[in-house]
Amino acid sequence: MLEKLAGIEARYDELERLMGDPAVANDYTKVAEYSKERAGLEELVTVYRNYKRQLQQLDDARALLESENDAELIALAQEEIAELETSAEALREQLKVLLLPKDARDEKNVIMEIRAGAGGDEAGLFAADLFRMYSYYAEKRGWKIDIIEQSETGMGGFKQIVFEVKGRGAYSRLKYESGVHRVQRVPETEAQGRIHTSTVTVAVLAEIDEVDVQLRPDDIHEEFTRAAGAGGQHVQKNSTAVRLVHIPTGLVVEVQDERSQLQNRMRARQILLARLYDIEMEKQRSQQESERRSQVGTGDRSEKIRTYNYPQNRVTDHRINISSYNLPAVMVGDLDIFIDELIAQDQAERLAAGGVGA
Repeated sequence: MLEKLAGIEARYDELERLMGDPAVANDYTKVAEYSKERAGLEELVTVYRNYKRQLQQLDDARALLESENDAELIALAQEEIAELETSAEALREQLKVLLLPKDARDEKNVIMEIRAGAGGDEAGLFAADLFRMYSYYAEKRGWKIDIIEQSETGMGGFKQIVFEVKGRGAYSRLKYESGVHRVQRVPETEAQGRIHTSTVTVAVLAEIDEVDVQLRPDDIHEEFTRAAGAGGQHVQKNSTAVRLVHIPTGLVVEVQDERSQLQNRMRARQILLARLYDIEMEKQRSQQESERRSQVGTGDRSEKIRTYNYPQNRVTDHRINISSYNLPAVMVGDLDIFIDELIAQDQAERLAAGGVGA
């Protein structure tokens, strides 16, 4: 681990040198690239340097202990060593977490989908409550919410609502909200005061990036023929028509509208790129839909990640077995009690599964 950290620190120093190089300063693309990479390493390098200082102080304290004869100074050195060992071990564990592979989607904006599940109108009302809860949470973190689509129940609830949350790190925290949320409370329409159980499904999807389609020359078969149809003597005598075959997908594009082979070739490539783009976007949409279905399950009451129990003023996250007994606070966005613990659990599981070398 220390060898890997030393390499990361060296890269961090190199990035600082590059950003200060006058030859690089005028290349805004490079400056932005280096600045982003440096920002991604800054926390890790800061903790690592603090860890090295702790280790050096620990070595110095141990050396003092070995050479000292004064009982009072020995006691002070032993106390300092104990404190340094504790803080150094805490920093070491922090470094292990920081070295875990990052989810490439963590910094993305997210699309959240809230759908009423079992429970009729009461489920729709709770779907609206959850939307407000996430709106409050986004506001607290400085994120912005844009509604994409909504279908109301007519009673102030939602059959479904789809919205985007824009802000740095939105996916890294909201991804843990995917699943079935169960509510237990007495509906306003319940005359006899009976507690009803309803469910709402939440899906959290990382924002789809624009796809930069690359055409490899080996993937394209080109044919040039004389254009058929009107166009005069020039079109008839020259091989201006272009037929492109994209070998991996079997897509075929034929263009003969332009008067020159070059123009037809450029147009054919543009059409092929557009079609490949559509295919890739559809693939991503299908993947997202599959991910959404896996996240929310069927919406049955037995499939739950969290229960909101109004009579007992309790919210329980069943994945980590943690409860908050301040339900009103949770409903206005006090979610970090759950999200922080879910992140810690996720990190612990990944460390146990793969670990970081010593």
